[in-house]
Amino acid sequence: RDQPRSRGLGDVYKRQIVGLGLIGGSVCKALKKNTFHHIMGLDADGEVCRKALDSGAIDEIITADGLNDADMTMLCLYPETIVEFVKQHKDRFKPGSIVTDSCGVKEYVVTRCTEVLEPLGVIFVGSHPMAGREFSGFDYSTDDLFKGASYIITPSENTPKMAIDLLSTLACCMGFGKVVTATPKQHDINIAFTSQLAHVVSNAYVKSPSLFNADGFSAGSFMDLTRVAKLNEYMWSSLFLCNKEALLFELNTIIDNLCEYRDAIGDDDTERLRDILRDGRERKEKSNELYAEHARRKV
Repeated sequence: RDQPRSRGLGDVYKRQIVGLGLIGGSVCKALKKNTFHHIMGLDADGEVCRKALDSGAIDEIITADGLNDADMTMLCLYPETIVEFVKQHKDRFKPGSIVTDSCGVKEYVVTRCTEVLEPLGVIFVGSHPMAGREFSGFDYSTDDLFKGASYIITPSENTPKMAIDLLSTLACCMGFGKVVTATPKQHDINIAFTSQLAHVVSNAYVKSPSLFNADGFSAGSFMDLTRVAKLNEYMWSSLFLCNKEALLFELNTIIDNLCEYRDAIGDDDTERLRDILRDGRERKEKSNELYAEHARRKV
């Protein structure tokens, strides 16, 4: 457990989670399960706070006035809300403490929060737990949501190594299987492809009129492609717009590629169709080999 032996029994780490939804609630539950930390929770919904306290996910409900009592704060809110929260409460964070977040875009958040907190001696480090469910809210949070998942840390140029080390340790305590570091910009470029584009495509795919006639005609491929169509439109529209440039690049790329398939099929061009299908298959096989080689090198 993330608790030095040298500390006295009465001296405990204090962590506070702002936003007790699916991710925030799961962070609380994972830390309570695997560490001795004192977990404090804050949420705009008082009933959610009470649920978190009664379930043992947190040890204490706090208000914004109590933000200065923690060594580490995780903001589990939408991107714009994170920035506004930091600006509004910048003077309440404990000097020398670490503030991080859990949202799926980093450059927008890290740039704005760092410029607000750094002059006050508060360390902001972006982070992104790569885990989720098709459901949202504290009621669906679990203490094992992050088991085996990736935890991405996006330090800036001035981020102290101790802050990165602390978040890495916490990630391991919460069950993450891999900790990855990247610049905020590189994170957003990658996540536009691996996550955001998939949500757009899935959500668009189910808009076919054929959807309601698919019962009995669907198998694994249909389930795989439609799973993330059931999304939180408020959160995802925020994430998409805060990562507009990178996501538009991916959207334009897939639209161009789809046009190639459409044209080959429409023209009955068997050779062209086989060529583009072969290209897709070979790219997927090459990526599988590359990732497998990376995994072998880390063993």
